[in-house]
Amino acid sequence: MTRILVTGGAGFIGSHFVRSLHDVYVTVLDKLTYAGNRANLDGVRHEFVHGDICDAKLLEAVVPGHDLVVNFAAESHVDRSIEGAAEFVRTNVLGTQTLLQACLEAGVPKVVQVSTDEVYGSIDVGSWDESAPLQPRSPYAASKAGADMIARSYAITHGLDVSITRCGNNYGPRQFPEKLIPLFITNLLRGRKVPLYGDGGNVRDWIHVEDHCAGIRLVAERGSPGEVYHIAGTAELTNKELTARLLEACGRDWDLVAYVEDRKGHDRRYSLDDSKLRALGYRAEIPFGQGLKDTVRWYAEHPDWCTV
Repeated sequence: MTRILVTGGAGFIGSHFVRSLHDVYVTVLDKLTYAGNRANLDGVRHEFVHGDICDAKLLEAVVPGHDLVVNFAAESHVDRSIEGAAEFVRTNVLGTQTLLQACLEAGVPKVVQVSTDEVYGSIDVGSWDESAPLQPRSPYAASKAGADMIARSYAITHGLDVSITRCGNNYGPRQFPEKLIPLFITNLLRGRKVPLYGDGGNVRDWIHVEDHCAGIRLVAERGSPGEVYHIAGTAELTNKELTARLLEACGRDWDLVAYVEDRKGHDRRYSLDDSKLRALGYRAEIPFGQGLKDTVRWYAEHPDWCTV
């Protein structure tokens, strides 16, 4: 039976990835920081290991014997990285290098490094392809860019079969309510105000987490060593347009929206060209309108899942 190690597998995207796997043996390694929740894995067969990807001794014991390693483990919130970058560099850069070294020494046949479109910075028009220069504008984005470069170096220098995926903004059930969609949904459902940065004109491309996971599985199956693959979203919206949709979905009005001072270095727009992955057969399946409706319903039906 195929054995897959998922680091950060108790987090939002990682747990959805684990849930998408069938007829395989799954090991989940997670540090269980504030954004990791073992409840995300309820009902899913897996072996759980509580630990840190920076712990080389632990990885030496856990990694061997796996056919695939997918690295979701990361500090991922931009605002937190602005407040303090050290943990982001430690986990995202050093942690990735420690994990890749363990994979190399264990002879793991395939590794996927899960990254983000934020490594490119901001783009006014058009879309980035995989050859676009990395121009990160936040400590979080810089740490993920560093991790990607480490991954590429292990492919080129050591011949490790590691591919990199970069995706836009994810949404769906079980997302910790610090990111925009779950924060706004949970606040609006409780009748609380929501904070909209600046003029609300920042543009993001939204993808349902299940479509993201489908793209990662395809890269794990068919991706080439050292190559980057974009997984683009299905809805490009300004934050103000998204807020309007969330207000409608939650049955609330604009009087619950508070315009707040913009984030430092706030990227204006992200957009990915995913032609390379589509050439391998990828297609996003979940329309944004339906996915958002289902996500709002999930949070309404699980009011005690997570509170902040």
